[in-house]
Amino acid sequence: MMPTDWKPMRTIGSGVVEIRIHGRTEHRVIYVAKFFEAVYVLHAFQKKSQRTRKPDLDLAKTRLKELKAARRSRKVD
Repeated sequence: MMPTDWKPMRTIGSGVVEIRIHGRTEHRVIYVAKFFEAVYVLHAFQKKSQRTRKPDLDLAKTRLKELKAARRSRKVD
């Protein structure tokens, strides 16, 4: 089941999704759920402007790259 306010984050990687959490402040959770063993949260942060900051996007990209490398080394499908 998908959350009600989300978008794919193809610029970070295949299968990566951003959930938008609305309240007094805005928050975002960037995760990947395409692997059978777990849902991996790549980054969660408070959103302070209209555009997502480049450092936040870069951190999620780096974490996805590290996750894929770790999965390859463990040979997890």
